[in-house]
Amino acid sequence: MELLTFIIALALVGLVVGAFARLALPGPDPMSIPMTIGIGLAGAFLAGLVGSALFGRGGGSLLLAIMFAALIVYFVRRSRGGGLTDPGAPPGY
Repeated sequence: MELLTFIIALALVGLVVGAFARLALPGPDPMSIPMTIGIGLAGAFLAGLVGSALFGRGGGSLLLAIMFAALIVYFVRRSRGGGLTDPGAPPGY
């Protein structure tokens, strides 16, 4: 039961961080909810690594996670041929 609670908590953290990261960059995003969760989790993971390297144990914060997730959203947009405010073409077009 603890593992299921942990997975649900990770999904919620990923969704919140990913949603804030998408809101931080203007323009529409044709991303699905699982992609938003994945970007949020990746941002939180990177924030934990960098925060602990710079500030010691427990250095990753929510703001740092949102900043890293916003950077990932930007790179996803660039990989689709878009820019800062233009999301580019979704995959398959």
